[in-house]
Amino acid sequence: MASTVKTNPLRQFRDEFQLTLEEVGDKLRDIAERHKLNVAANFQTIWNHENGTRPNVHYRRAYCILYRRSEAELGFRPPLPGEGPQVISAPAHLERTLVEPSEAIRRALGSIHPGTGDADADALRECVIDAWRHRTTGTGSVASGPSVVLVGGFAGSGKSEFAKFLGGLTGWTILDKDTLTRRLVDQLLVALGGEAHDRSSDLYREKVRPLEYHCLIEVAKENIRNGISVILDAPFVAEFSQADWMRRFENFCRPRQAQLSTIWVECDAESMREYIEFRGAARDMWKMEAWDDYLGSLDLNMRPQGSHFVVDNRLGGAVTLVDEARDVLNGGTL
Repeated sequence: MASTVKTNPLRQFRDEFQLTLEEVGDKLRDIAERHKLNVAANFQTIWNHENGTRPNVHYRRAYCILYRRSEAELGFRPPLPGEGPQVISAPAHLERTLVEPSEAIRRALGSIHPGTGDADADALRECVIDAWRHRTTGTGSVASGPSVVLVGGFAGSGKSEFAKFLGGLTGWTILDKDTLTRRLVDQLLVALGGEAHDRSSDLYREKVRPLEYHCLIEVAKENIRNGISVILDAPFVAEFSQADWMRRFENFCRPRQAQLSTIWVECDAESMREYIEFRGAARDMWKMEAWDDYLGSLDLNMRPQGSHFVVDNRLGGAVTLVDEARDVLNGGTL
């Protein structure tokens, strides 16, 4: 019996779209510009990927956007439980023309799951979609009070990508801890005798971190008092672990008719490491230099105290759907 050669999924989908290597490179660069990805594709790079060279995380995200396929379907990783076959042989060009913005948004928001029995994921999704409709078309219901979303997770988990996606849909103010405080934190660490990018010492944890989070929460409270919806983007590892902290913040929100939603972004260790290594931020140097020690300090099974939702971004699954939705909303076409 003659042996069959297994076609690389990237080549398979390129053939289905009837694209040349040069055309794929052009389209990946266009996608990278729209999504702020670090991709400088050319025909040689594409050929290498189609012949076994593993693309980095930004290239993989760009390929998923281009072909409207998950990383599993493109052969970058095994499928997660319930994700289906690794490669779907289907007329992908037809699927691209059928994806409506609302459908793409719902698919991306489908990665939000209840983490506790009292967390209503359907209600949260509809709240986000109503805000999107009201912002873009003037239709949709308007909540009686502000929405407050806490998005937490370990470094490299994809929490910031998800927070930005929610903010881009709804128009709710994004309060990113690092954006608000990083420069001040760096200078404070130096002034106290530490190093600017240190995030592992007792000095940071005991003297600086509490001030960092205090500033973030106080800014959020000012917005909430004025009826402005906010999305807080920070690890929240210590805060989510404290039932008293969660209860106090909920007690602040309740009399102001603010609807509080707590989201934990779950991710696997290898994906977090790859993303942290790829972004190359100075504040992450200590993590990469002592990865085993850092990983040993994390509880990958951690979940927030009290009512919460979980976004499953293991192996980048949720971010792939977010990228697809963003591209549809931006009018991305093949």
